[in-house]
Amino acid sequence: MIQEKSNNVLYQLLFALCVLMPYINIYELTFLVWFLTFAITISNRYSIRIVKYITCFSVILATAFVVSFFTNESMYNFFRDIAYLLKPIIGLLVGYQLYKKCQNKFFTTVIYTGLLISSIHLLIVLITFIRFHAITVNLLREYCGYHSDYEVYILVLLLFYKKFEINWSKKKVHTFIAIVSLSSFLYLSRTNFIQLIILFIAMKGYFVLNKKSVTIIASVVLFVVVGYTAVYQSNPHRSGKGIEAFLYKIKNAPIEPFKTKIDKDNWKDFNDNYRSYENILTVKQVSSQGTSAVLFGKGLGATINLGREIWTNDGEFIQYIPILHNGFATVFLKSGIFGLLFLLIFMYLLGKPVKSNLVSVQNLNFILVGTAIFLIVSNWVFMGLYLKLDNKSILLGFIICYREFLLKNNNQQKNKQVTLE
Repeated sequence: MIQEKSNNVLYQLLFALCVLMPYINIYELTFLVWFLTFAITISNRYSIRIVKYITCFSVILATAFVVSFFTNESMYNFFRDIAYLLKPIIGLLVGYQLYKKCQNKFFTTVIYTGLLISSIHLLIVLITFIRFHAITVNLLREYCGYHSDYEVYILVLLLFYKKFEINWSKKKVHTFIAIVSLSSFLYLSRTNFIQLIILFIAMKGYFVLNKKSVTIIASVVLFVVVGYTAVYQSNPHRSGKGIEAFLYKIKNAPIEPFKTKIDKDNWKDFNDNYRSYENILTVKQVSSQGTSAVLFGKGLGATINLGREIWTNDGEFIQYIPILHNGFATVFLKSGIFGLLFLLIFMYLLGKPVKSNLVSVQNLNFILVGTAIFLIVSNWVFMGLYLKLDNKSILLGFIICYREFLLKNNNQQKNKQVTLE
């Protein structure tokens, strides 16, 4: 393992700040902090690999930009979409550049940042309990947050700390695991549970296809199917309280993104299957613009007409939405099938392992393979790296640069040995 000798606290704090900003849920502030961080940490050299990742998102943005010259959207919508579509590009670069500035302080930077987030979340949960003298699913999600992908990554790093040769005491690691796992659980996020399962399987190496991995994955799928069947048969009610409310969300989870017929005048059907409603309208309204729109989208500033005003989590009524819950649908709206192709290429490139005999690099490969698979789910329900609350791109850029550092350091050591011989 590479020993972490740097004591560059300033850039570690800057990393923590960039990761924390999306939780505030003010995208303009997040974009400002990320952009300023990008500007002050800009590097004079980037690897071919990070350039490939950035190119995928740049093509999506460039396609939407060109198409927008043939449409008539408002300037506000135009510039807002530029800011949104730039998010994964800036996030990946900020994470990549910050690792260079942190000078090898990988585990302490990412884990202590996660511990800080978990501690803040648990404090908010405590304050919520004191305020309402109760903790319910609705209270947890409304006042304490909907999900936290970053904390799941930290939990996985801690669970596999021996694989990463993190030289901390068992007591310290177990204490951190308890804090982060409790915080992660209290989000009651279905997506985070799926993320944990995918990353855990990835870290076990079961996405490397062989007889054992196929057996394990088949067993997990069978367990999930049996578990879901049990939940479905128990028929939890929408108006249930406590665990029943959470089970209802689990029951509805596989149906919500894929339902093809929705009664928008039935408020239960509309609310329970809103993501599908967005997807159906997106396909219809883009297709109605002809073949060119299907291939290259409707450009920057394009919106979907919901046909009615709805109340959003941001506390406002809105009928024309520029950003959907589904990342695939959003990219399709802005840059069509062409843009979707590059989004898929990015996930393929991210999950493509880098060949190395270093155990640390192999384990980082496992995390990125798991991330690529999880991004399929994340893009389907939560916009993936485009989500304004998302900070995975920062962590991914950090991981990618760290992996490159390990490879470079190993090659330098080999060259020294050859020279000595």
